[in-house]
Amino acid sequence: MAKAIHSMIRVLDEEKSRAFYKSAFGLEAADRLDFDTFTLVYLRNSETDFELELTINKGRTEPYNLGDGYGHLAVSVDDLDAEHARLKEQQLKIRDIVEFKREGTMLARFFFVEDSDGYKIEVLERQGRYI
Repeated sequence: MAKAIHSMIRVLDEEKSRAFYKSAFGLEAADRLDFDTFTLVYLRNSETDFELELTINKGRTEPYNLGDGYGHLAVSVDDLDAEHARLKEQQLKIRDIVEFKREGTMLARFFFVEDSDGYKIEVLERQGRYI
């Protein structure tokens, strides 16, 4: 069976990206591989072995066009309201909490926050299938 191990995004500024993901989600560098034309930084936290791979192409100065194909990354948290307040306090680009219901049953509570490159991260409350 295949095991999901990481997702990769291209970022413009390594330090800004690392600071965002550390502050927002407690992700720390698990590994950093430096090559002539690019650098790979693997971020993770103690909650999971799944990693976010940041790819930094050296010499790139223009922001990446995220296009219309990119969806989002998702993380789950125990206390959605507290996380929303904490990230809002950091003055991040954050949206309001949404309650997603079907036939009166709560399926998910979530909000989106945007990183310094414009990538959207969905923050879900741990419940149901999102634990």
